[in-house]
Amino acid sequence: MTAKVPLRARIVLRDKVDWEALTEEQVIAARGKVNRLRASRAMRIITGRPDRGARIEEHAIDLPGRRLRLRVHRPEDAGPGLPLVLSFHGGGFIVGTPAQNDWLNSHLAAHCPAVVVSVEYRLAPEHPLPEPVDDGYETLARLVEDPFGWGIDPAAVAVLGESAGGTLAALVALRARKDGPPLHAQVLCYPSTDWTDTMADYPSVAANSGNPGLSVSEWLTARRLSVPPTLDPRSVSPVKFDSLADLPPALVVTGALDPGDDHGRRYVDRLRADGTDARVTCHPTAIHGFLSMPGLIPDARPARAEILAFLRGRLHSASSTTGARER
Repeated sequence: MTAKVPLRARIVLRDKVDWEALTEEQVIAARGKVNRLRASRAMRIITGRPDRGARIEEHAIDLPGRRLRLRVHRPEDAGPGLPLVLSFHGGGFIVGTPAQNDWLNSHLAAHCPAVVVSVEYRLAPEHPLPEPVDDGYETLARLVEDPFGWGIDPAAVAVLGESAGGTLAALVALRARKDGPPLHAQVLCYPSTDWTDTMADYPSVAANSGNPGLSVSEWLTARRLSVPPTLDPRSVSPVKFDSLADLPPALVVTGALDPGDDHGRRYVDRLRADGTDARVTCHPTAIHGFLSMPGLIPDARPARAEILAFLRGRLHSASSTTGARER
């Protein structure tokens, strides 16, 4: 018997927007409203309350030609030598704000423990791909140098992302494979791994296209606005890369009721085929974006526990191994 989307999610997340009909200007206008709502205290009934064991700070980082905002989660009681987790929010590269991931990121910061930094990368249509990837990678390269004095251990670094942020996390890991810094883990939550014209040609899209969380029209609009005609979409589609060898171990979290479920599954298949340690966990009543809406989707809590255990095991063991070698 096929699981059903929880009733409260079906009621709250009714999608009545014809995303494909929106102009670029209308998308930009809608983004401001959506992001203000997602970041509001009132929305925490859906997005979840931050963990009290972590403090949240706003910082800015200067990169060539631009300044990006960072939302930083740090444990209240922890010494130096903390792992770094670089986090990327979802939103199809056209909407989204780091604050929508406070429930997950603050919990990871407090209980891993780690410094969890969410990047407010630039968004389309003003800044299409690959500009968000540049933002993610260049931020990573700067933060491992610990410019703010947070006590980051450069030998224990991971990337984390949901939806389009999962695309970014995977692409940053692929770039770091060649150019460094070394990564020890990647967590991809319901990632979009195919931004080519076959994006919607997966069984899970047909099976789950009527479920809330992600409409196919929104997904296709995101592709239209974020993948310019001059860009080869395979270059931003992790599942289409020729080789996925020599990447950090991956945990891919998906939802059985998500149109994008097969994007994550296919990516894990490719990672394993190329010798990369990877596993997928699929949650039976989870829709797209469920880790940003724990107030609606109960599966968010066990998924968060899996992510925490995975990062703890990979990052703290990496730090211990490096310390032992140095001694």
